[in-house]
Amino acid sequence: MLMTSDLRRQKILDNLIQSGSRVHQNEPYVVEGRLTRMVGLALEAEGCEIPVGGRCEVITSDGKAHIAEVVGFSGDKIFLMPSGEIQGLSPGARVRPVKDFVGVWGDKKLLGRILDGNGEPIDGGPPLEKTKAMGLEGIPINPLRRHPIDTPLDVGVRAINAMLTVGRGQRMGLFAGSGVGKSVLLGMMTKFTEAEVIVVGLIGERGREVKEFIDHILGKEGIKRSVVVAVPADQPPLMRLQGAKVATSIAEYFRDEGKQVLLLMDSLTRFCQAQRELALAIGEPPATKGYPPSVFSKLPKLVERAGNSEQGAGSITAFYTVLTEGDDQQDPIADAARAILDGHIVLSRSIAEQGHYPAIDIEGSISRAIQQIVDVEHLRKVGELKRMYSTYQQNKDLISVGAYQAGSNPYLDQAIAMHPLIDEFLRQDFTDKVTIEESIEQLYDLLSTEIE
Repeated sequence: MLMTSDLRRQKILDNLIQSGSRVHQNEPYVVEGRLTRMVGLALEAEGCEIPVGGRCEVITSDGKAHIAEVVGFSGDKIFLMPSGEIQGLSPGARVRPVKDFVGVWGDKKLLGRILDGNGEPIDGGPPLEKTKAMGLEGIPINPLRRHPIDTPLDVGVRAINAMLTVGRGQRMGLFAGSGVGKSVLLGMMTKFTEAEVIVVGLIGERGREVKEFIDHILGKEGIKRSVVVAVPADQPPLMRLQGAKVATSIAEYFRDEGKQVLLLMDSLTRFCQAQRELALAIGEPPATKGYPPSVFSKLPKLVERAGNSEQGAGSITAFYTVLTEGDDQQDPIADAARAILDGHIVLSRSIAEQGHYPAIDIEGSISRAIQQIVDVEHLRKVGELKRMYSTYQQNKDLISVGAYQAGSNPYLDQAIAMHPLIDEFLRQDFTDKVTIEESIEQLYDLLSTEIE
């Protein structure tokens, strides 16, 4: 007696045979279906029993085969998302499952290569050697076995080294609107950070920035220890999602090899927007300002893959850029990212408009691991400088219009006198590297300055 699932399969088989669809001669079930609907980016097909995450070939009217991935199902229908542009589709187009490895191949020869969202080279170099298969979703690490964040990481930027000290294995967000120096700051950290391997994910950004980043920021020396995964904004949402996972999988491969890895992803917002496009296309209802719930479940899964591994293994220190639309720090993605990251660096438009770079707002920025990686005296100095900086900013309008009378508030008098020195301390030319030792020494010297 046939089971319920067998009856359903047999019914599909009979219907497809009557309609002229092909079936595999050596398989008991249907392996080729038909396209029934296309709405926006999503395709619907019947006749293929493929799990979510499986891949199909969609055969267009001109005979070309295009890869699509199963992203959902409803009853006997499956929802597909193409991995590239598809032209020439017609009703009833053949949908053929393919047995294809979905992931990326890890190998030490990845260093110096530029890859696409499938993990394939786009730099004109030789094919990659298939040494170790790496899945796109990663293997969760037992949180009790993760090595704690206890070692400072030198990123070469004085304001971060001294005021927002980052530890190996920490995951930081770089929150910024458009045009406030986000890419320049990323470039500084790429060149100056002490890391054995750098993995860069350029996800959903302008295509012209890919070559600029490689030529002008990484340079010939930087690219030798780097792997770049480039998926520009004109790529389908599935590829943008996959590109972020490929970059993370490559970082995991080198971490498991015992390497100290720096992962830079620009941007986390584009990853979330790609998931939103995909989810809305298959009918998931929007929840928070147009973002479906799946966006907020995918975000922590990606971020949690970074960090320290088990005791004695390597680490992934990650910087994720988060675009704050309209400089709104309460944007849903910014708010969700802030909650799951180990700290955030806020770039201020008002600071950038003053010609102050990097435009780091030390009032709105925080490193949640700083207490575990610096001593008590360093923490005290950080708090002292922040208080002076904040005091000046709170009274800035009174000072600028001349309404404040010197001598009214001794602490404010000190903040006003120290402000030019603090401002100079937080500035840094993008070609200058300041080590973490130099940064801390300069912080101590600044706060020991006697103002007459």
